[in-house]
Amino acid sequence: MPPSEPQPVKLRDIAEAAGVTIATASRSLNGSYGVNPSTRKRVLEVASRLQYRPNRLARGLVTGRSQIIGLIISDIRNPFFSEVARGVEDAAYSAGCDVVLCNSDLDAEKQNRYIASLMAKRVDGIIMNSVTALRETEQEQLAQSGVPVVLLNKSFALSEFSTVSADNERGGRLAAEHFLRMGHRRLAHLTGPRQHGNLTLRAKGFTQAVREADPATSVAVLHGGHTLAGGYAMALKLFNEKQDVTAIFAANDAVAFGVLKAAMERGLRIPKDVSLIGFDDVDFASIVHPPLTTIRQSKYDIGEAAVSILMRLAKGKDKSPENRVLGVELIERESVRKLN
Repeated sequence: MPPSEPQPVKLRDIAEAAGVTIATASRSLNGSYGVNPSTRKRVLEVASRLQYRPNRLARGLVTGRSQIIGLIISDIRNPFFSEVARGVEDAAYSAGCDVVLCNSDLDAEKQNRYIASLMAKRVDGIIMNSVTALRETEQEQLAQSGVPVVLLNKSFALSEFSTVSADNERGGRLAAEHFLRMGHRRLAHLTGPRQHGNLTLRAKGFTQAVREADPATSVAVLHGGHTLAGGYAMALKLFNEKQDVTAIFAANDAVAFGVLKAAMERGLRIPKDVSLIGFDDVDFASIVHPPLTTIRQSKYDIGEAAVSILMRLAKGKDKSPENRVLGVELIERESVRKLN
């Protein structure tokens, strides 16, 4: 007969070996209050010697928590999300939680499928960069599930959920003010869908700042995909139809990289022929040619803040939504030139 596999060490075994009750062993391992330091030390030493591994599933049945957080992002290829995800992962790890990463590929159906899957796994919360407004029935289902949700974009249709975002409207204003200071009066803004929380606010800040400063300044707004491919397609259309534009504000750095690609193919020089500002300040922004002037938002801090809100919602009695807005700043590099 083959030797039987060793049975996993249980909490009862730890308690017996340490000479304490099961409740005391549990409180010692969980770091709870009310345990003598010497007793806690003895229990931890026994657990280490016996190579005890807690059964998180069983613990979850008792505590009602899985210690798992779901993170749904819209495009894993966008370096913005890698920095957000790092902030989420670091904060979740510190809180003793694991992260399940889901990539929606800008697909609303895929996003909703992931939401349902995470809820079935009884995650402690969902952090989501929503690519579409949830239908009313879907919102109700999420709210009634008791699973906290934190959105990484300001969705006006989902006001009952918590949000973490940069001051997008302020960022758009900073871009407009910089172009105007540099003498540009024929501007373009390349952005995403017409209703897209964060991007809509960036467009609002940009166009309002231009109108308030100089009503005679023209702004052409093009909508498309908020990806490198989308920026490339919008830039080609702009260069064909608006050849007098001297400066472009891209809704994010990925769109700006698409503009760089299109300009290079057309033989246009940035910033000599057309100036360019992005939004995000991902790592690549400083190493492209020319280095990209952009609006910096604290991507890591956004992820960290989202986990902080989820932990409050999951642990506390206060379930009220929180809307946290982080500051932005203009990072001047070499993609904008001053006109004479």
